Amino acid sequence: MPPETKKRARRKAERPAEILDAAFEEFVKHGYSAARLEDVAALAGVTKGTIYFYFDTKERVFEEMVRHKSNEFLPNLKDYALTLGGSHTDRLRALVIFTYAHIAENRASREILRFLISEGGRFPGLVDRHFDEFVEPMMQQFKNVIDSGVAAGEFRDAPATAFTEIVMSPALLLSLWSLLFGTRRQFDMGAFTEASIDLIMRGLAK
Repeated sequence: MPPETKKRARRKAERPAEILDAAFEEFVKHGYSAARLEDVAALAGVTKGTIYFYFDTKERVFEEMVRHKSNEFLPNLKDYALTLGGSHTDRLRALVIFTYAHIAENRASREILRFLISEGGRFPGLVDRHFDEFVEPMMQQFKNVIDSGVAAGEFRDAPATAFTEIVMSPALLLSLWSLLFGTRRQFDMGAFTEASIDLIMRGLAK
C-alpha cells in the first residue's frame, strides 16, 4: 500500500475518535440540548455529513462520546491493578490512591458524571450500560483485592466486604465536590485520601 494511501486509511480510522473528542467539548460547553452537530463538525475539522457517516443521530454521538471518554480510564485501572504486589493492605491502599487521584484530577471522568446525572432521565439505557461496562468492572477490581485479603486471613469478613460501593463512595464525593465547587472550595486531597484509607482499613482489620 502506497504511503499516501496508508496515511489516508489511518486518518479515516482516527476520525471517529476525533469527532467524539470534539463532541465532548461541545456537550460540556453547551449541554446536550443546546449542543449542535454543526459546531462539533467545525471543531473536529470535518463536515456535518461526515459525522452522520459514522453516527446516525445526535443521540448516538452523545452515547458513543460517553463510552469513548469512559474508556480512557478503565483500561488504565485494569493495567495498574495487574502490577500491584505486596500485602493485600498495600494493594488495596495503592488502588484507592490511584483511583481517587484519577477521579479528582481527570476532567473527563467528572464531566461524564455530570452528563449521567443531567441526562440520565433522557438516556436510561446509557446509564445502565455505563454501570455494566465501567462502574461494575471498576468495583470488581476492589472486590478482587478485598476478597483475596479475606481469604488470606489479612482482612476480616466484615459486612462492608459485601458492599464495594462503600470503598468507592469517597471517590464519588470527590467528583461531586469538584463539580459543585470547582476551585472555589478546595481541600487537601492527600489528607482526604489518607483519612478515607484509614476508615476503610480499620473497617477491614482483623
